Amino acid sequence: MAAMAHAIEVSGLSKRFGEVLAVDGLSFTVDEGRITGFLGPNGAGKTTTLRMLLGLISPTSGTATIEGSAYATLHDPTRIVGALLDGGLFHPGRSGRNHLRTMARAAGIADRRADELLELVALADAGDRRAGGYSLGMRQRLGLAAALLGDPRVLVLDEPANGLDPQGIRWLRDFLRSLAREGRAILVSSHVLAEVSQTADDVVVIAKGRSVAQAPLAEIMASSGGGMKVVGPDTGRLRELLLADGAQVSGDVDLLVRNRTGEQIGRVVAQHQLVIAELSPIGSSLEDIFFELTEASGGPS
Repeated sequence: MAAMAHAIEVSGLSKRFGEVLAVDGLSFTVDEGRITGFLGPNGAGKTTTLRMLLGLISPTSGTATIEGSAYATLHDPTRIVGALLDGGLFHPGRSGRNHLRTMARAAGIADRRADELLELVALADAGDRRAGGYSLGMRQRLGLAAALLGDPRVLVLDEPANGLDPQGIRWLRDFLRSLAREGRAILVSSHVLAEVSQTADDVVVIAKGRSVAQAPLAEIMASSGGGMKVVGPDTGRLRELLLADGAQVSGDVDLLVRNRTGEQIGRVVAQHQLVIAELSPIGSSLEDIFFELTEASGGPS
């Protein structure tokens, strides 16, 4: 039986604009039920990557697929992938409800879906107001509603927290988590690093068009200036095994392991049938790690 395709797979993706190599051999994957944060400083190539993934520009080389197919070849893209780029596009004279209904009709979706989504993104009370009068945060939520029109299995979101106040950011965090629990794959670029650290399951960090890190968020945070904390009755034996394998281990009872991931430690525990009570990451802040990985002096875009 063939292995199931990743929800999103970027492989060897490159894009050149004249003399500028905007994306350089980039590869990463996003799986169902996971939120993947896509980070990088200004000019790193994030937006170019998302546009290639969504078929808006063609790559110079490499591939970007959604559920195993290029966007242009998807039979019914609205029901497979939803996207929010540049805050979403809308006619300022149309109401939020009419904007969604117009998009729904073009995709063969019933009008009632617009009303469902306005309720879902907390815009029901503003549905009949002109979208041109919406605040930036409201426009972001309208764009998110448009991305969800076809009830897609994959979401690609560019800076969805832009313009949201703290309450709105918390709402977005809970909303994205609920969508991931339904099994959707979510790729989200963001400059709100503290929020990514509370929302994402995995992180892809790029700089100068290249990947500099990609892993589960907890492992990245543990491996950069922190480590994995291990507690339990068999930590003495575990310490001996890890040291013999070249790991950096401090502590005798409560261990701090600096150069091994949680998965690597877990394999040793399982192989030797050890008993542990806790295996958890201790790391720097995502902001510190971001600057360390990208050598950036400013924030990501």
